Amino acid sequence: MSCGCKTSGDSAHSCGPKKTANGCENVNTCGNSYKLSVFDWLSNINNPASNRCDFVEVRFKNDRKSFYKNVNNIPLHIGSVITVESSPGHDVGVVSLTGELVKIQMKKKKFSEESALKIYRQANQKDLEVWQEARKKEDNVKIDARKIAHRLGLEMKITDVEYQGDASKVTFYYTADNRVDFRMLIKEYAGAFRTKIDMKQIGFRQEAAKVGGIGSCGRELCCSTWLTDFRSVNTNVARYQQLSINPQKLAGQCGKLKCCLNYELDSYLDALSNFPSSSTMLDTEKGRAFCIKIDVFKKKMWFAYVDSSMAWYDFDIDLVKKLIAKNKRGEKTLPLEDLKQPDIPLATIDLIQENSVDRFEKKNRGNNKNRNQNRPNNNQNNQGQQQGQNRNTRPNNRPERQERSERTDRPERAERPERSDRPAKQPRPERQEKQDRPDANAQSNNQPRQQKPQQPKAQVEKVETASSDSEKKPNPNKKKFKKKFPPKKDNNA
Repeated sequence: MSCGCKTSGDSAHSCGPKKTANGCENVNTCGNSYKLSVFDWLSNINNPASNRCDFVEVRFKNDRKSFYKNVNNIPLHIGSVITVESSPGHDVGVVSLTGELVKIQMKKKKFSEESALKIYRQANQKDLEVWQEARKKEDNVKIDARKIAHRLGLEMKITDVEYQGDASKVTFYYTADNRVDFRMLIKEYAGAFRTKIDMKQIGFRQEAAKVGGIGSCGRELCCSTWLTDFRSVNTNVARYQQLSINPQKLAGQCGKLKCCLNYELDSYLDALSNFPSSSTMLDTEKGRAFCIKIDVFKKKMWFAYVDSSMAWYDFDIDLVKKLIAKNKRGEKTLPLEDLKQPDIPLATIDLIQENSVDRFEKKNRGNNKNRNQNRPNNNQNNQGQQQGQNRNTRPNNRPERQERSERTDRPERAERPERSDRPAKQPRPERQEKQDRPDANAQSNNQPRQQKPQQPKAQVEKVETASSDSEKKPNPNKKKFKKKFPPKKDNNA
């Protein structure tokens, strides 16, 4: 048996361990799982008054609800499947609300107690079987009904089909822009479906509420979850909120303007009451300027010249009021360029420190550059060593250091003997054989010997020449330091 929790009344829906025609025991989950549900916050509170509310709210397919009178005082709670009075026959529905909250809902929807129908009984097994068989036909009937309407050339759209609980009547919900003459259509439907036909025209917003869906905000549609009254929305609502009149962005799934545009309209109207009129004109020395844009959140107004409207200048509303008062006195204001104050940039602190995706790559690039800069070339190293040696060999003019340098003067090194004085080494027998060969002699004559550079000798000679020059010439880079005296105190200060 189905407890009726799901909007379609599917018997495969499971609501818990116990599922009977009496309803579900878990009111919190079962009572709030369908469209336009009302939370019964008085379910756990005993009624102090002796009289009990005899009316019950019953839900049918999708968002259709009605109020019925419990004449036989049947014990009912949310989720109970009951059989109610209808014309003709009877209908099967699910209890959606009981108790004192039903009176509040009846008063809200202006439902008269005299027109309320009565409850027959709790649905038995036979009533549930007939009801579920009729619900299974609805999808195929809707497709066939659309084909018949298209064949007759009627400008209408069959939105939904609903069978009565005893399958004695079927209701077709349709939408159309203009009036539709469906006298021929009803004959076709009656011959095809062999039952009583009822046609009901609904609006496009009611269609979206029945079908349901997800809005551009990512949430379920308001009209299918909690919104019951559909107020008119016009383009002035978008103008008050400084929105661009773009029908693709402002329209919902129903094709009309979104209902949520009305939600914050009162707040915008209160904020705009402090603003000057958007049609204000300013008389400046350079020419007339008009208001081109309003920012409600920053409390600013943008102005531009009538002759050249490409440059915009934003001012606070307090300054604009002063300029308007000055124009009323017959005085012209300064040009907009002079009135514009420079914007002070606000120092922002990034707490997350994750502004850019490639933040790690930038850091690595900087480190690589620093590493390359810190790595000097070999030539730079050699030059640095030579400069360091030259600096070390420069004598200072101080007497102590001169004495030390005289004491530590090293004797000149004896000249090395020439290679001709050295005894010649005897060649090995293998090398002699190679010298006897003519090819080896030719190759040796053609290829000159590569002499190794004698770097240490050059460095020693440079050091000696630098020391001799430094003894003759004083150091021009020496700084003359003056005596520093403390500043004089000013008695008059």
